[in-house]
Amino acid sequence: MSDVRLQVALDFLELPRAMDAAKLAVAGGADYIEAGTPLIKSEGLDAVRRLREMFPDKTIIADMKTMDAGKIEAQAAANAGANIMTVSGTASLATIRECVEVGAHYGIQVAVDLLGVDDPVDFASRAGELGVAWLDVHCPIDRQMSGQDPLEVLKQVRGATDLILAVAGGINSETAPAAVAAGADVVIVGGAITKAVDPQQATADIRGAIDSGRAVASDLFKRVSADTIRQVLQTVRTSNVSDGSHRLECLEGIGPLRPGQFACGPAVTVRTLPGDWAKPVEAIDIARAGDVIVVDACGKPPAVWGELATESAKAKGLAGLVVDGAVRDTADIRKLEFDVWTRHVTSHAGDPHGHGEINQPIRVGGQAVAPGDWIVADDDGVMVLPKARAVEMANRAADVLEAENRIRQEIRDGKGTLGQVVNLLRWEKQGGGRGAITG
Repeated sequence: MSDVRLQVALDFLELPRAMDAAKLAVAGGADYIEAGTPLIKSEGLDAVRRLREMFPDKTIIADMKTMDAGKIEAQAAANAGANIMTVSGTASLATIRECVEVGAHYGIQVAVDLLGVDDPVDFASRAGELGVAWLDVHCPIDRQMSGQDPLEVLKQVRGATDLILAVAGGINSETAPAAVAAGADVVIVGGAITKAVDPQQATADIRGAIDSGRAVASDLFKRVSADTIRQVLQTVRTSNVSDGSHRLECLEGIGPLRPGQFACGPAVTVRTLPGDWAKPVEAIDIARAGDVIVVDACGKPPAVWGELATESAKAKGLAGLVVDGAVRDTADIRKLEFDVWTRHVTSHAGDPHGHGEINQPIRVGGQAVAPGDWIVADDDGVMVLPKARAVEMANRAADVLEAENRIRQEIRDGKGTLGQVVNLLRWEKQGGGRGAITG
């Protein structure tokens, strides 16, 4: 068995869910248990106390990310039962030293989280002088969503220090062996365990990957880049995209031609007049396999698309069509199983006058669409992911899907209704913020 330790990060807001996940993770082979920062902010250090009661012989980490008041916070973490606390590497050196000195008195070690440190390699080279026990190389969630990888930094930091190094940031059963190879002494895993349908098996898979040095395939818990964005968009739905992007709305008034449709791909944009089908048809020749043609036809009939255009698009391997206007020959389109979203269906078409443009910015369903923006469309509607933010939006949609998978399983396991599982009453707005009523 490898000497590398596996740490599960309990980044929940609800203590009961965190405790259930901890039990399953320990059963699957987790060595260390972390009361994550969200959990501590939500439940306080009672989360650490409960973990200590349940796991008296386990190493418990209080992920405080202390920025100030080092003495008070280190003492509180130690008294709650933590073996290790984290302090932010961006805190003052005085705060870090205060945590270390108090820790020595109360028997708690200090880990410095390098999140936000301008030069983590330089900090690591000097960290031993501060008396800290280990360093956390941490790729934060918001940076993971942009496709960034913590392992490159880990390799650089490993060359600068002999301290214990922990790595966190989107690690799963496929990437855990690479984290070990890059120099990690502790592999910290959050969502790939806590959002798994079976956290115990997920932990066992990651533990096995660490021990064997061989990756274990994972369908989820991957963060993609621009080159692999289709991989994740094919697994999510428009509701996930919306939830991950602050309740983003779909294109207004544009719906699927048949039930069960799904398409994703880069947009080839078309601007035309109602009924003028020349440019939509010409766009088929420009589009590549996997693209989605998006047509601004002024939101009105006559039709700019029909069965013969569909035959061409199908043969070209296009992913789908979105029309802010009208289509016809819908029975034939359904038989061809080509995915179309449209505002109107009508029997009459116009003539191919050739007015309009291809691959210019357009406005469809009340939203701007530019060439190369990513489109995700299903039974619920059509979502536009602007090219500059598409990777982040795709990763956030996947994160929503993963969280929902775990909640669904908890409901099926009899943990309660949706409201009970997520403790809905507790999180209803209690004043302040948008919508608050003030005197």
